[in-house]
Amino acid sequence: MAKNKNLKGEHAYEAGDIQVLKGMEHVRKRPAMYIGDISSRGLHHLVYEVIDNAIDEALAGYADKITLTMNKNGSVTVTDNGRGIPTEVHPTEKISALEVVMTQLNAGGKFNRDSYKVSGGLHGVGVSVVNALSEYLEAEVVRDGKVYYQKYKRGVPEAKVKVIGSAKKTGTKVTFFPDSEIFKVTVFKYETLEERLRELAYLNKDLTITIKDEREEEGKHAEFHYKGGIVDFVKYLDEDEKTIMTKPIYISGDKENVQVEVAFQYNESYNDNTYTFVNNINTHEGGTHLEGFKAALTRTLNNYASKNNLIKNDKITLTGDDFREGMTCVISVKVPEPQFEGQTKTKLGNSEVKGIVQTVTGETLSNYLEENPPIAKRIIEKCVSAAEARYAARQARDLTRRKNALDLGGLPGKLADCSIKDPSQCELYLVEGDSAGGSAKQGRDRRFQAILPLRGKILNVEKARINKILENEEIRSIVTAIGAGIGNSDEFDEKKIRYDKIILMCDADVDGSHIRTLLLTFFYRHMREIVETQRLYIAQPPLYKIKKGKSEFYAYDEAEREEILKSMKVDKSVVIIENDEDTDNNENPDDEVAAQAKAKGINISRFKGLGEMNPEQLWSTTMNPETRTIIQVTNENAAAADKIFRVLMGEEVEPRRKFIQDNAKYANLDV
Repeated sequence: MAKNKNLKGEHAYEAGDIQVLKGMEHVRKRPAMYIGDISSRGLHHLVYEVIDNAIDEALAGYADKITLTMNKNGSVTVTDNGRGIPTEVHPTEKISALEVVMTQLNAGGKFNRDSYKVSGGLHGVGVSVVNALSEYLEAEVVRDGKVYYQKYKRGVPEAKVKVIGSAKKTGTKVTFFPDSEIFKVTVFKYETLEERLRELAYLNKDLTITIKDEREEEGKHAEFHYKGGIVDFVKYLDEDEKTIMTKPIYISGDKENVQVEVAFQYNESYNDNTYTFVNNINTHEGGTHLEGFKAALTRTLNNYASKNNLIKNDKITLTGDDFREGMTCVISVKVPEPQFEGQTKTKLGNSEVKGIVQTVTGETLSNYLEENPPIAKRIIEKCVSAAEARYAARQARDLTRRKNALDLGGLPGKLADCSIKDPSQCELYLVEGDSAGGSAKQGRDRRFQAILPLRGKILNVEKARINKILENEEIRSIVTAIGAGIGNSDEFDEKKIRYDKIILMCDADVDGSHIRTLLLTFFYRHMREIVETQRLYIAQPPLYKIKKGKSEFYAYDEAEREEILKSMKVDKSVVIIENDEDTDNNENPDDEVAAQAKAKGINISRFKGLGEMNPEQLWSTTMNPETRTIIQVTNENAAAADKIFRVLMGEEVEPRRKFIQDNAKYANLDV
């Protein structure tokens, strides 16, 4: 029978076109479906999947030690002292249970609540996906007095499970090397893994977690064990803040097989820093456990304040926002059957958890306040101060709206908006300086690119309350342009965001870095939904232009510049020819290498700022979606992000001095 063809003569869709991917082929074909992406984030997710297995042994009470080793050859080894993965022949698969776990999706003991009452792992894809996406993986299980071993190549066993020795203890050891055919990068970051392991140790107080980096001779090493659990976590998060209490309030309870732990305290900042976890999963979007805590906190503190006549200002009414200002809180629940929802599947949906958390929190907090009246009074005074500031902010908002600063009917005059009205197709550039803003306005694609020039440095919002923040003209312009409001999720309306991408475009110098940090602090503190919905980006303008004849090349850093020059047979390190207004006529007569480049008809110039680029250059290097490089800002580790913002932008000088001393060697002062 002849092949079916459409009107254009093209091949039609038939049974033979159905591709059947066997075994773990579909994981290798579509890895992002299982680990999010194939960049650095997905790479580290491989480690988390293996760690989650070990953590589940700890949650079940069978393990208390986990070690992660970053090996010299680039592989990673995770070892635990749990029961060890079963190795006997599986009753239905007729192969070793170890091989089943390592080679088949949805295979494991977590579907049987007799083996694990609760388990972590957001996606539950398990170690089989790690195996499929690794160049090789080696599994070593100590169990029943024997050491069992099996090696896999890209998910396929090289041989059957075999016994390679004997041992008295039990445990599992997994070593894997990520597949360079899958991942863009295969180098693990010590700091990224260290932060996650520290977090896990806080959430599991009976567990000792060790990380070793053996890739360099000196190496790095850290051991995490926190007897205080999440109480120590709150202290760690607040170590750079002045607190109004001697130690955090700790709440715990177990109801309907749901374990609840809460620790919180107040500091002198103006931010709500609440972190929620379900079975060790960081639930960035909150959920029913957070709702239960908020309800209990608001009701209990309101009742105590009213009962003891602690609110003297009859103009104000305390709200949930007031009770959470300056609070650092960790909520950790263990749920047998968690149900996740939300845009990134990190929002708890179990309706029964809200009531459980609310009951446990309300009862314990009420007793604490009655037993500690001096601390209770300080907390209420802090909340009243927040309410008074909120009242002043509302007056400022009303005044601002009357001036059309936050009225969407009157967009900022300096905003060059785009013509397309569909937010999903639009992007807003926040550009440092009027000069760069002018070039960006001329060089942009007016259909979908909007430009908002910013003059000077915006207010450091880490040190200011909302009423002061709203007085800053540049911040008001940003808020108005984006159109969704400002503040927490109750005041911020995601549906009104006018752009799918908000791109920060600053100079590649010290001042530009400072402005970018101020903007990141503002978005993280007062428009966090922009970050969490992955709408915030950082533009990457080039540092250098290399010109040979009519050909122009742009380099985004020194390494890329050297590669371009090497391709032009200029082998030595080139001292830059600094550019002024006329980049083609600048040279350093004393520089031999630059003279060598010049002799070959090569002219090297360095951009001191965005304003030096003409509209065509700015478009081709930094704004054209086909050729630009932009970095997406994510909130993968909220606790670590929060801590660095406090250190860099907060009131305390000493933590910032220490950070500068520790990281001075990484600074590039030649920008």
